[in-house]
Amino acid sequence: MPTALIVIDAQVDFCPGGRLAVTGGDEIIAPINDLMADYDAVILTQDWHPADHSSFVDNHPGAEPFSTVQMDYGPQVLWPQHCVIGSPGAAFHPALAVDVADMIIRKGYHPAIDSYSAFFENDHHTRTGLEGYLRERGLMRVDFVGLAHDFCVAWSAIDAARLGFTARVIEDATRAIDLNGSRAAARAAMRAAGVTLT
Repeated sequence: MPTALIVIDAQVDFCPGGRLAVTGGDEIIAPINDLMADYDAVILTQDWHPADHSSFVDNHPGAEPFSTVQMDYGPQVLWPQHCVIGSPGAAFHPALAVDVADMIIRKGYHPAIDSYSAFFENDHHTRTGLEGYLRERGLMRVDFVGLAHDFCVAWSAIDAARLGFTARVIEDATRAIDLNGSRAAARAAMRAAGVTLT
């Protein structure tokens, strides 16, 4: 079955030295590059936020980083400002083999809605276009790698499974934020949704 590799948010701000660094985030870039040749298509996602994004703690006076607020679409973690459109931190990690990609999906550009999943904004309604692209190309098996395991990777894999794709997460090529046990919770949620963890 034709298979796509979906590389989630392998960006400067999510790697050591970045605005929302994931521990060891840079360690997975070379393994991801090595995987690319084994797939029928490679798709990259890119977190892409305006500076006034509602998920940024800076835009909620008095709030603490990593606290949670209620948005119209549900609970939202307030993150340090990161991956601002056009900023150096929003760029892909310089070692990532970007030229191999068949497609780049930018997400999170709506100021009032965050976007973890590669398929939907966090309202679970606004689509990114990825589902249609995969179906048009007959890519019904999708493997996920990238950052961060417990947020954007997990939400993407769960949505893929719910949409009828065969979804797998290659855990060695991911790293987690692990915010208050979020890695264990994400693993359980992925398994419950039918995602294979390998």
